[in-house]
Amino acid sequence: MFEKKPPAKQGENKPASKLPAGLLKRGIMRVAPKPEPAPAMFEKILIANRGEIALRIQRACREMGIKTVAVHSEADADAKYVRLADESVCIGPAPSSQSYLHIPAIISAAEVTDAQAIHPGYGFLSENADFAERVEKSGFVFIGPRPETIRMMGDKVTAKNTMKKAGVPCVPGVDGGLPDNPSEIIKIARSIGYPVIIKASGGGGGRGMRVVHTEAALLNAVAMTRSEAQSAFNNPMVYMEKFLENPRHIEFQVLADSYGNAVYLGERDCSMQRRHQKIIEEAPATLLNVRLRNKIGERCAEACRKIGYRGAGTFEFLYENDEFFFIEMNTRVQVEHPVTEMITGVDIVQQQIHIAAGEKLSIKQKDIVFKGHAIECRINAEHPYKFTPSPGRITAWHPPGGPGIRVDSHVYANYFVPPHYDSMIGKIIAYGDTRDQAMARMRTALSEMAVEGIETNIPLHQELMQDAAFLSGGTNIHYLEHKLAERTKGK
Repeated sequence: MFEKKPPAKQGENKPASKLPAGLLKRGIMRVAPKPEPAPAMFEKILIANRGEIALRIQRACREMGIKTVAVHSEADADAKYVRLADESVCIGPAPSSQSYLHIPAIISAAEVTDAQAIHPGYGFLSENADFAERVEKSGFVFIGPRPETIRMMGDKVTAKNTMKKAGVPCVPGVDGGLPDNPSEIIKIARSIGYPVIIKASGGGGGRGMRVVHTEAALLNAVAMTRSEAQSAFNNPMVYMEKFLENPRHIEFQVLADSYGNAVYLGERDCSMQRRHQKIIEEAPATLLNVRLRNKIGERCAEACRKIGYRGAGTFEFLYENDEFFFIEMNTRVQVEHPVTEMITGVDIVQQQIHIAAGEKLSIKQKDIVFKGHAIECRINAEHPYKFTPSPGRITAWHPPGGPGIRVDSHVYANYFVPPHYDSMIGKIIAYGDTRDQAMARMRTALSEMAVEGIETNIPLHQELMQDAAFLSGGTNIHYLEHKLAERTKGK
């Protein structure tokens, strides 16, 4: 039984405020409501990745006073980030399908360590909407966009149509998947104009695409791409776009919170690539109209507001003849995020964490100042020209240093590079007041770096840092492959 309260004494029902009751009643003066409590920051984050990005996330967390859990395969048991983590959990054997892609094992690791959030890094499960959904349904916070946003942007046809509605310029092409009727496919290609490119709707990373220069090759190319798309992405839908002959690959970094605030952190030029895989990235892009940069950047930020985007993201464009054409959006942190950090001073990984914790963006567009130039070289364990992987034990490791040099790597002397994963073992980032200074510092850094026991692509980077066309700026996405082809001819 509830205890019956005695009747109130005279005067006990007066308003708590010292203001006259009449003023409160008439609404002449109001007591300000109590402010909502600030969102609580995470105490522990599980990092669902490996390699340099796992260490990068760990460093961001340690700076913020957040404990970390490292999950790892049996092959990565001795990794630096595993040893430095507050806790570590082995989630399976070396093959990624049994470890870094094994969703139940990752969720279980979060449960047994009492982690509150999961950061997916890049690659692996970072753009897997089912994983993000599973994370949230299991009671954890996914440090990234909402599952439905990942799913929407993961389908290239849906993403393109969404961006069109948001006012972002797209490559000329069909708005949906290609029909089954051969005559309709031919009709569509004629309306776009050759050459065209056939792309898998669920593709990414340069896979699931074919360039078609003639009508005679069209239907076979569509059939082959459909077959590959079904096999690789479990989605046979393909679409068609105009193939741009000499474009550059320029992408815009964005940050958006859960309250409708969004900013862009400038652009990166990622045109130096082979088989659609980036090798060198820089920020800002050279030979780019500042007014056009700001226009496209603001459209990207506005698109984030319209679709309710949350977290860090990257809008990827092809740029040709002073026009931008949207190709896809990456709903995660990018490998090349350090060059943007260097010219803006914004820690993108920490911003991801703040946003996921429910905080509002602490920066506005007017606060972002672009200063200097930064360039990044991806250091891979592979032959510099044949590109064959070179796993094995690193007997000597001497990273460069000096003014403006940053090295993001999980590698150390006597580290064994496993054959099971991506060949990238680190990144060198050089910053300068000007592009020329950044290039000069990168040349010095590459000459200082010593790696023994395995092959690396450092010689290729050294050659490119002396390449006249690259030094002048504005090389297109086909430049490196043409250069390598000419090199092969000469031998």
